[in-house]
Amino acid sequence: MPEHGIAEVVAFAAAALAVVVVVRFVAERIRMPFTVLLVLVGGLYALLPGPNIALEPDVVLTAVIAPLLYSAALGASLIDIRRAFQPIASLSLGLVLATALVLGALLPLVVPHLGFAAAVALGAAVAPPDPVAALSIGRRVGLPRRLLTVIEGEGLLNDATALTVFGVAVAAVAGSGFSLGLAVGDFLLSAVGGVVIGAGIALLLGMIRPLREDAVAGAAVSLATPFVVYIVGEELHVSGVLAVVIAGLVAGHRLPRSDTGASRLQAAAVWRVLDLLLEGFVFLLLGNQLPEIVPALSRYSAGTLVGAVLVTLAVALLLRPIWLALTQLLPRRLRLAGDRGAPRLTAGELVLLSWSGTRGAITLAAVYSLPLDFPQRDLLLFCAFVLVAVTLLGQGLTFAPLARRLGIRASAADGIRSRNEARLAAVDAALARLDDVQEVPEEARAGLLRDLEERRRRYGRRLEVLSEAEEGEPQVSSDYLAALGARRAILQAERDELLRRRDEGMLSEPDLRRLQGELDHQESQLPPIP
Repeated sequence: MPEHGIAEVVAFAAAALAVVVVVRFVAERIRMPFTVLLVLVGGLYALLPGPNIALEPDVVLTAVIAPLLYSAALGASLIDIRRAFQPIASLSLGLVLATALVLGALLPLVVPHLGFAAAVALGAAVAPPDPVAALSIGRRVGLPRRLLTVIEGEGLLNDATALTVFGVAVAAVAGSGFSLGLAVGDFLLSAVGGVVIGAGIALLLGMIRPLREDAVAGAAVSLATPFVVYIVGEELHVSGVLAVVIAGLVAGHRLPRSDTGASRLQAAAVWRVLDLLLEGFVFLLLGNQLPEIVPALSRYSAGTLVGAVLVTLAVALLLRPIWLALTQLLPRRLRLAGDRGAPRLTAGELVLLSWSGTRGAITLAAVYSLPLDFPQRDLLLFCAFVLVAVTLLGQGLTFAPLARRLGIRASAADGIRSRNEARLAAVDAALARLDDVQEVPEEARAGLLRDLEERRRRYGRRLEVLSEAEEGEPQVSSDYLAALGARRAILQAERDELLRRRDEGMLSEPDLRRLQGELDHQESQLPPIP
């Protein structure tokens, strides 16, 4: 984007925000993946006259990718990822290396004067799937947890491998030479350093007690963490991306125990808004890059363009299912499953996991960072862009229908049953603790006991209903829906009365907001209407 005054930049940013909000609204109505529709809108905008946004790799990695990865890691399960670490490592390490090397070997066969190292650089750039698009679609479809864990873990950890291999390949092309021993040493140093930096900063911040008790300050520090971690990692010449992911996993694992409820609610609300804005920006940005790529391709023959694109697509799209299938032939402890004791993945699950390899911002950010004098740079950019477009549009649009066609989804009843069993256990623990608490007025103790017993009875009744669910689907009674609607109506009546008293001068604005917040919190505890 050319230089403009502050007013023009602000107007452009406001217009982009409006587009993101409108596209999200439309995507929900037409049941189309939000990220896919954003790419299409970005591509259409790029064809219109006027300024376009130029993709600056360093800015994208620091200001967009780092916070998105951190937010995704905060919501991930460190326990699940650790349990499935071997299959995740197979994809995030083995498959990334295989993709880079295979493309490095095949692409020079169809592109004259392209060396092995330059082709490996493209292979490393296009190897890592983007977890944002696949996870958003997978959660909407309701995939089983073990599939989501593998997709999530792979997407979080593969970027460090890809960017390290990419850096080694670019250095080899630049003339510093290639040494297998040096490359392995650099990778290990980058990975170990990233883990140490990310875990160290996350643990350090978790020990600062005021940040855990002040909800607003804690949210502010949470927002700043991915930027600080990424910059520190890069300055120390280790993997900033891996450092951000590890920091997010460690912080997310500690949050339920270390932070107050108010801090967790505040931080979660802030990250939901930031995720929407950053995801919107990055996928608009992807669709906006086409005009910069196409004009420079005229110096290549049609055969070279078609051959390069087909080889890139073939390696990226076909190597993944082959790799996944081969992992099923490994010993039980190395199988691609949620844990070592889990059964082999079915053919349908393998197909769906193969189809989850959508590429995105990391791929384009990496390939755009190639030096301007890099061999065949324009052609490599074009190959990467076509792969991103094909996977985002092709796989993104067909992923949900494919999952439904294969009948692969988590049991809704199982999820609800698990949560209610946990609620029941928590109530039992509260009842046991109430018996141990001393010096509680009898009236207060009786009130607490009534509330706990009522919750215990309600959760027990839900479990009885769930035990009768057929084919894993929970049964929703008309009485349940009526009671849920009544509770929402009661809360709305209370809000209306508070507003009436505010409007008539009987209640101050600060008091209104405080009381309204109490009602909002109660409403947030209600389950969604089926």
